[in-house]
Amino acid sequence: MTNEYGGDPENVVVVGGGIIGLASAYYLEQRGADVTVLEKSSIGAGNTGRANGGIRAQFTSPVSSALSKESIEVWESFDEQFGVDIKYRRPGYLFLARTESTAEQFRENVAKQNEQDIPSRFVTPQEAKELCPGLYHEEFVGGTYCPIDGIADPHLALQGFSDAARESGAEIRTKTKVVDVLQNGSGEVTGVETEAETIPADFVVNAAGAWAKQVGKMVDIDLPVDPKRRKLMVVDPEEPVSEDVPFTVDSDHGFHFRPERKGAAVAGGHFSDADPEEDPDDFSTSTSIDWAAEVIERGAEVASYFGPETRVNQGWAGLYAVTPDHHPILEETIPGFINAVGFSGHGFMQSPATGQIVAEIVTNGSPSLVDVSSLTADRFANGGHLREGTVID
Repeated sequence: MTNEYGGDPENVVVVGGGIIGLASAYYLEQRGADVTVLEKSSIGAGNTGRANGGIRAQFTSPVSSALSKESIEVWESFDEQFGVDIKYRRPGYLFLARTESTAEQFRENVAKQNEQDIPSRFVTPQEAKELCPGLYHEEFVGGTYCPIDGIADPHLALQGFSDAARESGAEIRTKTKVVDVLQNGSGEVTGVETEAETIPADFVVNAAGAWAKQVGKMVDIDLPVDPKRRKLMVVDPEEPVSEDVPFTVDSDHGFHFRPERKGAAVAGGHFSDADPEEDPDDFSTSTSIDWAAEVIERGAEVASYFGPETRVNQGWAGLYAVTPDHHPILEETIPGFINAVGFSGHGFMQSPATGQIVAEIVTNGSPSLVDVSSLTADRFANGGHLREGTVID
């Protein structure tokens, strides 16, 4: 087999069986690479399996908006292309401002997004209530709304990429832990070592999510990617939440919720100043009664859906793989070693574009879908932190 450029196919090992790794595997195979995905546990057992499912283009950072915009083009046609109904729907995202300073920042955000042909708009409190009928609109001074933002099922999307990668020729191995990344005397990657064997490779893709830092250390790279615990819960509200209610974010108080099926809602928020780095192999995946009560209390300050009769159905905790500026590291950091890590909660929504970019780096030498030149690992040492003002915890 030869790749589309006429040469021998690149042998690529992808470390991590979440949606970033499997999207990368699919698009690499589409470009003629021979791909092996190595996952230490089971497919989607890390971040993807606990994701909220949000997909949005509303970012303050142009590169984040671009990654999401390109990804949305894939999500829109995912069921036709991959044969999997991912329950994709687009009620939009509604960001709410309680203060004039936040509202002014929102207006600036919308202007930047519109420059990228993202159809977000500033909304008045009354317009926000029309979008979210249970909203206590008098508590807010304005908001932003984007109709192309939406929600999908991460488990079904992962299944789609996994099946398509296999059908395209990728080998996906679970229960296979990478213990080292091998290099030659010039520092170029030559393969990986698992607990059982050596696997040669021209490229190794670090798509290990919360374990990204551990994989980086195997090639002596200190990646500033810290696993941070985040919690969500499914509730039966006092009033059913219609599926056309937007994913709603109280930006000044940190609470957020989105509609789930049959009137339920998924709600959450990170309200503590403490935010320690977690051990991805040993952290609590459960929530607490105190946190659940605070979520409901804050929700009761936002909309009439929430109150003392709200019933918690289930809760869980997962890990964001967080960089200091909440942007990913997406580059070939050393010869043959590609980082696609640190998405800070945005990995699911941006996985289609990311997979294509990884494939472009391997087969073209550089990406063309989106200009990701700002997403290098050395930006932190060089003082080039990016700014993102719409992080949802």
